[in-house]
Amino acid sequence: MEPEADEKSIDPECPIMHQKIYEKSIDPASQTMLQKAEQEGIETAWDRYERQLPQCSFGKLGVCCRNCNMGPCRVDPLGKKKPKGICGATAEIIVARNLLRTIAAGAAAHSDHARDAVLTFKKMSEGKIQSYGIIDEVKLLSLAYEYGIPAEGKSHEEVAAELADALLQEFGKQNSPILCTRRAPNSRLKLWTKLGIEPRGIDREIVECMHRTNMGVDNDATHILLQGLRTGLSDDWGGSMIATDVQDILFGTPQPKRSTVNLGVLSRDKVNVIVHGHEPILSEMIVEAAEDPELLKLAQEKGAAGINVAGICCTGNEILVRHGIPIAGAFIQQELAVITGAVEAMVVDVQCIMPSLGYLTGCYHTKLISTSPKADFPRTVRMEFHEERAHETAREIVRVAIENFPFRNPGKVNIPEEKQECVVGFSVEAILGVLGGSPDPLVEAVKRGSVRGIGAVIGCDNVKITHNFGHVNLVKELIKNNVLVVTTGCNAIACAEAGLLVPEASEIAGDGLKAVCKVLGIPPVLHMGSCVDTSRILVLASVLANYLGMDISDLPVAGAAPEWMSEKAVSIGAYVVSSGVFTVLGTVPPIFGSQAVTALLTRDLNDVVRACFAVETDPFKAAYLMLEHIDGKRKALGLDSGIGYNGRFTDPNRTPPGLSLL
Repeated sequence: MEPEADEKSIDPECPIMHQKIYEKSIDPASQTMLQKAEQEGIETAWDRYERQLPQCSFGKLGVCCRNCNMGPCRVDPLGKKKPKGICGATAEIIVARNLLRTIAAGAAAHSDHARDAVLTFKKMSEGKIQSYGIIDEVKLLSLAYEYGIPAEGKSHEEVAAELADALLQEFGKQNSPILCTRRAPNSRLKLWTKLGIEPRGIDREIVECMHRTNMGVDNDATHILLQGLRTGLSDDWGGSMIATDVQDILFGTPQPKRSTVNLGVLSRDKVNVIVHGHEPILSEMIVEAAEDPELLKLAQEKGAAGINVAGICCTGNEILVRHGIPIAGAFIQQELAVITGAVEAMVVDVQCIMPSLGYLTGCYHTKLISTSPKADFPRTVRMEFHEERAHETAREIVRVAIENFPFRNPGKVNIPEEKQECVVGFSVEAILGVLGGSPDPLVEAVKRGSVRGIGAVIGCDNVKITHNFGHVNLVKELIKNNVLVVTTGCNAIACAEAGLLVPEASEIAGDGLKAVCKVLGIPPVLHMGSCVDTSRILVLASVLANYLGMDISDLPVAGAAPEWMSEKAVSIGAYVVSSGVFTVLGTVPPIFGSQAVTALLTRDLNDVVRACFAVETDPFKAAYLMLEHIDGKRKALGLDSGIGYNGRFTDPNRTPPGLSLL
């Protein structure tokens, strides 16, 4: 911990300090905590980012290689002073190999999450664990039918056991196709087969990435990147889709419900337990344990009014969409939650957890409780979570939090007032339910031009961009122009904090979208779940494409990740584009050291998978690119745009933004 600053020496009205904080986040609750951090001498991710500047230009361009011990090598992207690495690898080869390794890591994260979910599902079906059961029987039987498992004359547990075995086989397949790909339109399947990128087995694709990028193996940039597309597809149409389906069976398929979001959901008089990470196997049990009468009584004995569970990041999204449990913030707000001084326990599993939390919690009374056998962090309380003792371990964790409540320092507590209502839980099933069971009303709204198209906006937040600025302004620009937005992950949290996930937000939407939202009683931005649930978006796109007898790439749909930072986001980008959806990236990927790789990803992929990437850091310009793409698809379908562009860029002769970085 750094020495605490003298509060009297800090002027809270200092315009220089406020300008600096406003540059970090547009969220008032986060600004309050950032100011508190400065006053208390507490380090945050923003401080560490500033100390890293200037960041390595070779790394930013993707032209450094350390895949063997002859290096590390740094090559000149212009091919003048150092045109090749020691082995002879050019910028194109190095950039492509680095990108493929990133995709592999992201796919591995989602797919390992899926494997753990399936293994829990299998143990439950075999009666080896008692804490979990089958909540969505309809989805169980639907998925069993999809996998060719007969259900007649069998108990649900017997069906589940056979289904679990079938799902586990998806990871180890060698040549057979992953079965979830059959949800995609037939035209897309044929294209993947023609290109040789239809995923075989989830684990096989990830392992092959690592083999290909080993020194002296795959050294053709296009060939390398095609494997990246195939690995991305094994993530979405394999691991991510399996994780979503199994979690729906175990914990329930989300349906619309109201909740609240942002740091203001923390309680001043209750024990605050934050669950952070990505796997709901743990967080579901924490939610249950927090309602235990014995633990509630203990909390009262310790002077608390009760137990308050809140989420951070995507495990927060999981319990938000299924139970309406409040969410305290997104990835970049995890440190700020601790800085409130009101968190008794930060309970973490895997993914997107900053190792800084262990040092930060040492400045407060908060206990950082690490639960995953595969992940540990500095200065944690280790309480490994195993499904066989799920309920007991969850109770022990909550008990530790309760016992910590008396150690809260009232002088350090500052909980921001800001919290915002939101409506969440729009699974594909829920969306079709709102539409009356058929996609026809949405299709008709698109044909009329009331809904111009659909924008899929997802991804992390990132200190390189003013927190929530990219997310919120891009989404506002889209709904203002009658684009219905579907969202997952940290973008969904940002939209919730900005008040965009309530039906009343349709007042800032374009007239056409506003009318549709009022008739259906929905927000103009639909929260579909955690980052692994981005698979739901492509299932929805497939439902629409199959209903219309066309390919996903023919739909007036565009995607964006305005503030992405994780390797998982790179894998998501690979599978979204491979599935036919044009996607705009809001932070710059490390590819610009190679003109060939850049051209392939931002232009030439159109000729391969009928979609490509764009890179645009300005969210308003990014919205323009998405609208331009949507209008192009409408025109190709013979649909009039019908509604003029209401944003900043009204000059039809203006050079489209997003190409300056190329």
